[in-house]
Amino acid sequence: MTEPDATRPDVGRTDVSEAAAPAGAGSRGLGQRAARGAFVTLGGQAARIVLQLVSVVVLARLLDPHDYGILAMVLAVIGVGEIFRDFGLSNAAVQAKSLSTGQRDNLFWTNAGIGLVLAAIAFAISVPLAALYGEPALVDVTRVLAVTFLLNGLATQFRADLVRRLQFRRLAVVDVTAPAVGLTLAALAALSGWGLWALVAQQVAQSLVLLLGLVAAARWLPGRPRRGEPMAGLLRFGWDMVGSQLVGYAANNVDSLLIGVRFGAGPLGVYNRAFQLLMSPLTQLRAPSTTVALPVLSRLADEPRRYGEFVRRGQLALGYSLVAGLGFVVGAAEPITDLFLGARWEAVTPLLRLLAVAGACQTLAYVGYWVYLSRGLTRALLRYSLVAALIKITCVAVGSLWGVQGTAAGYALAAAIEWPLSLAWLSRLTPAYPGRALALGALRILAMSAAGALAGAGVTTAMAGAPAVLQVLAAAGSTVVVYAVATALVPAVRSDIRGVLDVARLATRRTVPA
Repeated sequence: MTEPDATRPDVGRTDVSEAAAPAGAGSRGLGQRAARGAFVTLGGQAARIVLQLVSVVVLARLLDPHDYGILAMVLAVIGVGEIFRDFGLSNAAVQAKSLSTGQRDNLFWTNAGIGLVLAAIAFAISVPLAALYGEPALVDVTRVLAVTFLLNGLATQFRADLVRRLQFRRLAVVDVTAPAVGLTLAALAALSGWGLWALVAQQVAQSLVLLLGLVAAARWLPGRPRRGEPMAGLLRFGWDMVGSQLVGYAANNVDSLLIGVRFGAGPLGVYNRAFQLLMSPLTQLRAPSTTVALPVLSRLADEPRRYGEFVRRGQLALGYSLVAGLGFVVGAAEPITDLFLGARWEAVTPLLRLLAVAGACQTLAYVGYWVYLSRGLTRALLRYSLVAALIKITCVAVGSLWGVQGTAAGYALAAAIEWPLSLAWLSRLTPAYPGRALALGALRILAMSAAGALAGAGVTTAMAGAPAVLQVLAAAGSTVVVYAVATALVPAVRSDIRGVLDVARLATRRTVPA
């Protein structure tokens, strides 16, 4: 699928992305650059996940569930503004085949203006939001967090520019530095007795440092807004993205909203810790895969065979890493909860298992998101998102009748339904989507993950009473053994693992293959 003409600059106008592109930008080295980009980006995300886990471990021992519940109440509602703040324009900038300096500047001011408006709206709705939940503390918290809309709006196009130019190393440094500063400030504030406000300070500090870091890394400043630039195609792409993201956001946050309204801040805080311990790191790991895949697939749009192979290998890489890890979490949820959160958070254990199942199904379907964006199928993505949202809202709402665990079970059931649906949906839309290969690969991935989960559960049960850290290490070891045995005995699994290792080797090579 070709880029809409309206997104292309006039002949002779400087293309800021291609002018700054690294050497070797031809298709010959694209696979290696994508792999090396993934290697760097995943390395940065690994560091972020470590910070996320440190944050969970440290702050869970300094703050109580009610503090986390209050913050989750705010983010579940005003977080929808982040979708409008981006307006889909970061992805529009990345996937465009060419982008002029004037277009980039206009996109910057558009995102900045939207961020300012949303900050004002968030400030204004603070009182009604507090009334919705019956929590007066939400008024001041919402008003302070409103500033993050402006900070994030200013940062949007700097991040998009780094992604477009495949500057993943610079981006990884910024993405690690910002949460590190935020965590340090939050820990110091919590030790000083700030309570809930330690979490608020963490959010604001992280957004501010992120903005400053992205500006320094991108090495450009916006000019004034320019008339006459062809913006229609970019805005149309963004508008369709907003619709899909809004629907997805509503579906993904209905669980927190229902728990907060029906059961209060304490139970929501427990659910939020399970989500932060598992789903937030999982999201941080999946997100950079899109950062790498989108510019690469956009350039392979006219090469169906290579396009399909990239998608297939992408699913294998996600499956034999993230889904394998989620199987380990299912099997070792109890000692993981004890190790990271402590004894008073034992209610997190069943939630962690259910969310891990949901995360596995979501990860298998995630490569479809790459296809929608890289081929400009945002209108089709919106239609699919509406159907998926209806499924998720229904499952979660029904599940909430059985309390917090029922809500998590509904969330997991919805993800299990959505994965095969997404596979069938995209197979009808584009011949470049290797639906059959993805389905078979996913079944192998799920079977391996389930075997790892059973092995981990067996080990932790046998070691009941042992220190949590030993149980976790033993469960991890049993999972590795399961994968090693399957690799040795099952040719299809061996082929999958070989393909994933090939991608890893390609990422570390210094020369472009002939």
